[in-house]
Amino acid sequence: MILLEIHNRVIEDILTLKFENALAKNKPETVNVTVADFDGVLYHVSNLNGDKTKVVVSISMKFFKDLQEHGADELIKREYGSYLTTVEDGYNVSLLFDLENVPANYKDVVKKCGLLKRNCFASVFEKYFEFQRNEQGGNKRAVIQYRDDETMYVDARTDRVTVIFSTVFKDDDDVIIGKVFMQEFLEGRRQYQQAPQVLFSHRDPPLELQNSNARTGDNIGYITFVLFPRHTCKDAQDNTINLIHTLRDYLHYHIKCSKAYIHSRMRAKTSDFLKVLNRAKPELKVKEKKTITGRTFQAN
Repeated sequence: MILLEIHNRVIEDILTLKFENALAKNKPETVNVTVADFDGVLYHVSNLNGDKTKVVVSISMKFFKDLQEHGADELIKREYGSYLTTVEDGYNVSLLFDLENVPANYKDVVKKCGLLKRNCFASVFEKYFEFQRNEQGGNKRAVIQYRDDETMYVDARTDRVTVIFSTVFKDDDDVIIGKVFMQEFLEGRRQYQQAPQVLFSHRDPPLELQNSNARTGDNIGYITFVLFPRHTCKDAQDNTINLIHTLRDYLHYHIKCSKAYIHSRMRAKTSDFLKVLNRAKPELKVKEKKTITGRTFQAN
């Protein structure tokens, strides 16, 4: 199955073009691009006060305040440092790049900028992974309202970190396909014992969310990941964060792909049936008749 890219390729392409044109001494051009990403995230690439040599990359996340409670500001300062600038109106983080002073490692800078959303998300995971490594169980559960009607919960215990995603299925058949998809995770764990435990519940929240305000309903699903020390250790945490923060998008992307595949097979099979029916039609014999003037015509 396809893994979604964790970086924003459009942002990377724009910055790469800007930096390479600057290194080639080409005349800078105006840029004003708005890019949509998963989970309602927006990027904006523009010039600072109309200066074509100054490029600002900003990100807007509706749930950024939830992440700030878990150290998002500190992580952003750690990762982007001198590139941080005054935040653009309507956005949460802004980075400033000077095309007259292109960094020697500009490719690494571009890659890190493409990971801006991922790095914002990483703050809550790093915090609770650290709780687990220090055996600091019993901390308050993190609640991230990453979509208007969907929530992520992160909880740390002395021996594990539990990550729960609530998600909304818009169609009844999405629930069925989603259950089948989640079953593949269970099958995968039987083959790879090092994989995290994955649980799926429909309608009602898992036991960890009992007596909370977690939503219930026929179109509500909960995906639970149980991460053990082998997944939260320093050496593995980056890869774990890369994979788990896109889980919701990964699930719904493959549900849509599965439905598109099923529909294409149905159309192909319908076309085959129509060909068979057309071949089965009896050939009608046509009789020729003549008029009184000697002209001929065909009659059934």
